[in-house]
Amino acid sequence: MTKARTVYVCTECGAQASKWSGQCGDCGAWNTLQEAPAAPPAGKSGARFTGYTGSATAGEVRTLSEVDASAEIRQSCGNGELDRVLGGGLVHGSVTLIGGDPGIGKSTLLLQVQAVLAERDRTLYVSGEESPQQISLRAQRLQLSRDRLRLLPEINVERVLATAEVEQPRVMVIDSIQTVYTERLQSAPGSVAQVRESAAQLVRYAKATGTALFLVGHVTKEGAIAGPRVLEHMVDTVLYFEGDPSGRLRVLRAVKNRYGPVNELGVFAMTEHGLKEVSNPSAIFLSRHETPVAGSVVMVTREGTRPLLVEIQALVDDCHGGNPRRVTLGLEQNRLAMLLAVLHRHGGVAMYDQDVYVNAVGGVRINETAADLAVLLAALSSFRDRPLPTDLVVFGEVGLAGEIRPVPNGEERLREAAKHGFKQAIVPRANLPRRGGRVEGLDVRGVSRLAEVMGGI
Repeated sequence: MTKARTVYVCTECGAQASKWSGQCGDCGAWNTLQEAPAAPPAGKSGARFTGYTGSATAGEVRTLSEVDASAEIRQSCGNGELDRVLGGGLVHGSVTLIGGDPGIGKSTLLLQVQAVLAERDRTLYVSGEESPQQISLRAQRLQLSRDRLRLLPEINVERVLATAEVEQPRVMVIDSIQTVYTERLQSAPGSVAQVRESAAQLVRYAKATGTALFLVGHVTKEGAIAGPRVLEHMVDTVLYFEGDPSGRLRVLRAVKNRYGPVNELGVFAMTEHGLKEVSNPSAIFLSRHETPVAGSVVMVTREGTRPLLVEIQALVDDCHGGNPRRVTLGLEQNRLAMLLAVLHRHGGVAMYDQDVYVNAVGGVRINETAADLAVLLAALSSFRDRPLPTDLVVFGEVGLAGEIRPVPNGEERLREAAKHGFKQAIVPRANLPRRGGRVEGLDVRGVSRLAEVMGGI
């Protein structure tokens, strides 16, 4: 068989070269030439473009009302938290990319899911990193049924697809996409061109056959999925595993989902028998102290459709250098600096000579502004060494003018706090229960200015 010819294409201007060089000869950009398969000659292409009178046939055009929207068929993965993140279950023909740090539990979760799905459907687990013996030992350690698990140790994408044509799986896992290569390119597995072309072939197969496909992706030291950025555009769903690999808690977050909501969150606990679902994650993120401590307050954040109670801790200490530190874990550092400026301007409390450390307990990452009020109260409590009540919960956005602004789904957050035994709540005035409604067992206080909440601290 004649080997496919390759060219090198500049990612900046699109110019082609027959061999690689450090600089593009057309636009002068450096390190932009990437390997790509050469286009077939015009005479060999059945869809050659020859203007408006070419030989290509016109495609079928339909109105949206003629498209059957009910054709989206979902099936449960056998894991409630993964189903939640996927938007209600696994869609046939969907392609899901899962990334995360080494040892975080990507392969463990997918092996558990495959073991459940294999009981009712044909599945195929393609491993490019681990030997069959390693995977069998892991399944035995996790106490999974191995009778129906189909395994293929292969990294050549053409052979993988040829095997899939024979096996016809309904769910297939590629572990990992960075180890797979195609014979159409000469570069090594893991290179940008190999990852892009291999993923393209796998995505085309999944869409053509209706196979649900999982791709495991390595991450760089910055936390992004290794390979070309276009990889995340090609797939339907992108999931990221978060958490400390040496810890027990794992968080699975959706950052892209064509079949459901984004920013949905799934919480797992790593045990000796694999990843277990955490049905009540608020109980993990909360750590009730025996006695009230300064610098600690509980807030209600919202991840996707789920409200979560998270403890915010702050430590304010004298600065022993010329540049006070502003350190955050799980929160945005620039927003902390802005909130401290608002506290100084509208609250009269200056911390320009103090080191301020803020942490969201449990390793959760908070991306919404509802944590503003909790961060300020925790910092003020630590600065004045005055503990806040242990049955108090707060949330609200703080504006630059010192106003307390409302956040979405206020009543739902209050009900979640009452369910966990909290008795007091400080919330934006606009988030008070409407039409005289109240949350049973919860004394809710509405505020509109920062000065209203500083008097008791």
